[in-house]
Amino acid sequence: MNGGSGVEASAVRYRCDGCGNLTRFDVTVTRRTKEFRHFTVGGEVEIESVDILAEDTESVACRWCGASGDRIETLPAL
Repeated sequence: MNGGSGVEASAVRYRCDGCGNLTRFDVTVTRRTKEFRHFTVGGEVEIESVDILAEDTESVACRWCGASGDRIETLPAL
């Protein structure tokens, strides 16, 4: 992501092969980022941009039935 004040999630969707869930997942992700931080004279900080340098999805688990691993299918983003 270039610009903005938040971190965008990867362009991927999931489907649970156990229950068919398409909407609720616990996703554990490790990200390495570079941020542009703007500090005011009073010490307040605003993150003006975040660049994702590396991202690793460690695990995905279905929030409905608890399935994980090879029971979670990766789908292309809409």
